[in-house]
Amino acid sequence: MSWGQPRSLQARQLLAASIGLVAFLALAGYALDRAFLETAESNLYQRMSSYAAAYADSEFARDGTFVPPYMPPDPRFDRPGSGLYAEIVLPNGHWDSTSSIGPVLPDGKLLEAPMETFEGPLEITEINGQVGQAYRYGRGLIYVGGDDPDSEFPYTIYILEDTTALSRQVEVFREALWRYLGGAGLILLLLQGLILRWSLRPLRRVIEELKRVQRGVTSRMSERHPRELEPLAESINAFIEIERENLDQQRNTLADLAHSLKTPLAVLRARLDDNVPEAELREDVDLQLRRMNDLVSYQLARAASSGHALFSAPIDIEPHAEQLVRSLEKVYAGKGVLCEFDITEGVQFLGEPGDLQELLGNLLENAFKWANSRVLLTARPGETAPNRRPGLLIAVDDDGPGIPPEKVALVLQRGVRGDERVQGHGIGLSIVQDLVRAYRGVLDVRASEELGGARFEVQLPPRL
Repeated sequence: MSWGQPRSLQARQLLAASIGLVAFLALAGYALDRAFLETAESNLYQRMSSYAAAYADSEFARDGTFVPPYMPPDPRFDRPGSGLYAEIVLPNGHWDSTSSIGPVLPDGKLLEAPMETFEGPLEITEINGQVGQAYRYGRGLIYVGGDDPDSEFPYTIYILEDTTALSRQVEVFREALWRYLGGAGLILLLLQGLILRWSLRPLRRVIEELKRVQRGVTSRMSERHPRELEPLAESINAFIEIERENLDQQRNTLADLAHSLKTPLAVLRARLDDNVPEAELREDVDLQLRRMNDLVSYQLARAASSGHALFSAPIDIEPHAEQLVRSLEKVYAGKGVLCEFDITEGVQFLGEPGDLQELLGNLLENAFKWANSRVLLTARPGETAPNRRPGLLIAVDDDGPGIPPEKVALVLQRGVRGDERVQGHGIGLSIVQDLVRAYRGVLDVRASEELGGARFEVQLPPRL
């Protein structure tokens, strides 16, 4: 694998988990090692303190010399160079245990009672001449020999133990600790790999389904996916459906255009073959050309309106509406139509700017065409759904004659005008209907309660 090639998700997660696991095991091992060492030193302190207490129960001779116990608290005190040493520091001398014969130990000083010290490791010279280390515990005491206060004198007991036994314990513990931690780390890494493979199985299933869709084995992805992958599957299915609809729309548009042009072309061919007078032929050619121009304009408009994107940046409605209204007020200046806005602040259209222009333009132009003096444009948020952007409601009311309920379906048909005396191609409302269908919305035409004319209401559902 080259350095520039990105790692897979499984490799990334396994690497991150491995680094985290190694760091955790290292910190845990260090913490356990320190805890064991502190515990061992504490046990050593307690043991040396008990040895000092045993020597503190000993007596002193009349001349002030120390009389050791008949049985030392540990046999090692009677074995030279054993690693466990005792020293009694007196005001005018000191006493050393038999084990101190041979090694060179650090000199202790007299401590005030009841002072205690625990030092180490201190450097010593062992009986074989090698340099070693030892811990030293000291306790300051006062001996009271009788009722005479002058017989009291201070003394200090020192207990020394080399680090051989403690180092051996620590070494054994560390060996066992890192062996067990290493084994646990390998097992955890194996489990982590299995868990990652199991957790990434839904992603591999998504990839397999995409490959099946690409090969044409299936038409869409299944809906049984983990909750985190449901938006991805829904988006991919939506892309597939939109692409399929766009392809079908393009095919239908070309087919409809070809079918629509066949009749005018056939009429022209027949008139040419009939050798009709030139004036009559010119009139027929003009009529059929205008008819073909209307058909081409309609099909191009429908094709342009069919390619809206699934994910689009939100578009503010009010600026587009104001621009359209200003243009329409100039076109219909003779009628003096006034357009009012009832637009919720911040309401937006989730789609292509061209679709918004077609939708508002055709609805407003139709309202201006039939209104007597007033038009009302309403825009506010529509329905909401979890994990989706809110829908949209757009309505255009006019105070014109209105549309009888039985003629609503007729008016929405392609090429049909509500009144043949009014100029137009009869495709504006059909474009609106096609746009609304493309956005999975609903177009409702009814009487206007506010202005008394017609009300064209568009409801667009929530989108991804």
